Amino acid sequence: MRRDPLPSAWESLPAQQQPEWDAHPLHAAVLGRLRNAAPLVTHAEAATLGQGLAEVALGRARVVQAGDCAESFYESGAAHTAAKVAAIDALADRMAALAGQSVLRIGRIAGQYAKPRSAPVEVVDGVKLPVFRGHMVNQETVSELARRPDPRRMVWAYHASAEILSDLRARRRAAADGGRLGPWSSHEALVLDYEAGLVRHDPVSGRSLLGSTHFPWIGERTRQLDHAHVALLAAVGNPVGCKIGPSTDPDTLLGLCAALDPDRVPGRLTLIFRMGRDMVAGALPPLVRAVVSAGHPVVWMSDPMHGNTRRAAGGVKTRYLADLVAESREFRRVVEGAGRHVGGLHLEVAAEHVTECVGRHGDESALTERYRTLCDPRLTVEQASELIDATF
Repeated sequence: MRRDPLPSAWESLPAQQQPEWDAHPLHAAVLGRLRNAAPLVTHAEAATLGQGLAEVALGRARVVQAGDCAESFYESGAAHTAAKVAAIDALADRMAALAGQSVLRIGRIAGQYAKPRSAPVEVVDGVKLPVFRGHMVNQETVSELARRPDPRRMVWAYHASAEILSDLRARRRAAADGGRLGPWSSHEALVLDYEAGLVRHDPVSGRSLLGSTHFPWIGERTRQLDHAHVALLAAVGNPVGCKIGPSTDPDTLLGLCAALDPDRVPGRLTLIFRMGRDMVAGALPPLVRAVVSAGHPVVWMSDPMHGNTRRAAGGVKTRYLADLVAESREFRRVVEGAGRHVGGLHLEVAAEHVTECVGRHGDESALTERYRTLCDPRLTVEQASELIDATF
């Protein structure tokens, strides 16, 4: 029987993409508050989600994981949550109708407050500033003071997440009566001070829980085998995900599978592939063959968004729906060609009407009309529905 690693196994390991706030006078106090706080999710909830993901891994269901690129602290109220859940439900219902299977609903919600970034600074209106890293770390406002990392924001993230998770809990009870599976919470487990502060160990069962979310994932920039993020998610009993990009080699991927799913439990590990339209056909097949040969019963999920970000003529970041469709279709061709079940899609989708991604007609002229994202461009529900139609 597997024994989990010690809950502190990650503490001595290096970690990428961490805020520089250790010298803040309230840093230690914030860590103490997190360690003494109630977990935001329960062992039972995480286990139930794991069972649902096992159905996906075994080919008997699908999954939609969708929501904001970066959540806002100012959108934790009931009305915002209702709109976000409605968007996820619309996409899941669409997929269910096309695929003829039940669809598990997971939101990028109740904790997606921190973002990895490709550079530590950016230039805004000729001024060099620390880059915005999500509301858990700093503010998007264009000023030196606003961009300073502040560990107190982890406490604000905790309370905002708690408000949303309470709403999701009630919605899951209501949804179960209608046969819907979810909604569940997920976010990238990026800021280790926050995530580690919410790990809870059960001495009776010997299992640990990451109490910050139901479904944490590791990002492409933090999936190093000998680093803290992998050790952390290897130590907890939640179902977990890992983003896989085109630079991943088969040996590294098998190392990740061995660390995160050593017992080959269906539903334990979701591999979220974000290749890019131009890379997927060459990079994906050897990775799929390696995982299939090793016998890991993973959930195969496509994230067609993160490998397809580009700059529009006006300089803003955008994504073309045609690129997303091309990648998701190729993903399905490769995975099904290997005899495996395409589990679903991981998407950044806005609940409101926005103009951040370019639709099927390829017109960039409307991008600035309602460009509201805190970080990367999101699809509208209509655009995401077109992507699902084209994929399934």
